[in-house]
Amino acid sequence: MSNITYFIADLHLAEDRPDITACFLSFLKKDAPNAETLYILGDLFEYWIGDDDNAPLVTQIAQSLKALSETGTTIYFIQGNRDFLLGKRYAKRCGMTLLPDITTIDLYGEKAVIMHGDTLCTRDVEYQAFRKKSRSWWWQAIIKSLPLFVRRNIAQNYRKKSALSTSMKSQDIMDVTPIEVINCLKRYQSQLLIHGHTHRPATHEITVNGKPAKRIVLGDWYEQGSILYVSPDNITLENLPFSC
Repeated sequence: MSNITYFIADLHLAEDRPDITACFLSFLKKDAPNAETLYILGDLFEYWIGDDDNAPLVTQIAQSLKALSETGTTIYFIQGNRDFLLGKRYAKRCGMTLLPDITTIDLYGEKAVIMHGDTLCTRDVEYQAFRKKSRSWWWQAIIKSLPLFVRRNIAQNYRKKSALSTSMKSQDIMDVTPIEVINCLKRYQSQLLIHGHTHRPATHEITVNGKPAKRIVLGDWYEQGSILYVSPDNITLENLPFSC
């Protein structure tokens, strides 16, 4: 096992995208066992209808993540905007630990803030209103009380509406609000932020409290895998071809 940490996000695993699943499973088997830690920063699945879902894909992913954890790689998960209902029950099946929406970690001597990233997109007022409602205990209690097939239909309908809504929004609205990034780093007294959600992989050099800081954005897995490799000496954002 190498002195390395991996970060991934926005895989959006779904039954109709076996190419993404195949690449992820290959990554878990070939590359991930070399890491000390794997952080999954949300939207592992295209949608999540509850920890009681035993669909073949859900079971396959749980088994593969559990196998990775048993090799010694520690796995952490932060809920995304698509799989925010993923809870402790499924996390246990996967051998991974759930983290708060915004978490600070010691990354080889540097304090880093990690998150999915949706809370940074404050200009998307419509989404933020939905996020507030969907994170409430009463809303989640109602949804979880519905039969599995009903929840699946709701999720699939929301998936279509979300795609339509997204296509009608400007790119600026769907990206992070710069001041929110600054405020977040100030709040947690850090110079490094790692997140996903926006599907715009890049490393942004910024200034916080008069000092150099970085915001690293993870890529999605729609056309290739996207992995952030971090070691004590290097930080690299790389793509993983679907032929992996």
